Amino acid sequence: MFAEFAFPIFERSIKEYHVIDDVYQPTQNPYEKGSIEHLLFAKNWVDTVQWHYEDIIRDPQIDPVAALVLKRKIDASNQVRTDMVEYIDSYFLQKYSDVQVKKDAKINTESPAWAIDRLSILSLKIYHMSEEANRAEASVEHRAKCQEKLNVLLDQKNDMFVSISQLIEDIQNGDKYMKVYKQMKMYNDEELNPVLYQNKK
Repeated sequence: MFAEFAFPIFERSIKEYHVIDDVYQPTQNPYEKGSIEHLLFAKNWVDTVQWHYEDIIRDPQIDPVAALVLKRKIDASNQVRTDMVEYIDSYFLQKYSDVQVKKDAKINTESPAWAIDRLSILSLKIYHMSEEANRAEASVEHRAKCQEKLNVLLDQKNDMFVSISQLIEDIQNGDKYMKVYKQMKMYNDEELNPVLYQNKK
């Protein structure tokens, strides 16, 4: 089951990031380059760094210049994240390229990799909600509320394991087919973002 295979890799990425807990630390990917494990670890590492970028930029005391620099980093991180999702989908496309798609096959609203992307983000939610549910200096009420939220997240994880497995099984059996729509992000493109191309005049 791919989701059950991917989730511990996400957990390892999050755990290893928090050893130093610094958005500027280098990535130490323990998996063989070119492997799907390497790609999944790298994907979650990007998500984890961006999670902490988003924490930092919400500091009400942040210097406006530093906030703008960080916003640029978040934009760049979003592009890398999107590219990695497409790489993961390419893995699935290649893996199931020989499958005979049935005439009545349906297409899903999201590809396997975008579902895996949501699972990666969910792994971060679970990690940080667990921290809050067990934060010693927090009030009993706070910890209890966070535990309730954590229980929902864990239930969501189990549901995602099932739904992702079903989607991949349907693709493998030819009951569903997939496409990769290259994400046509416009805001970073000097030819598509009006603010950028007007500045070139």
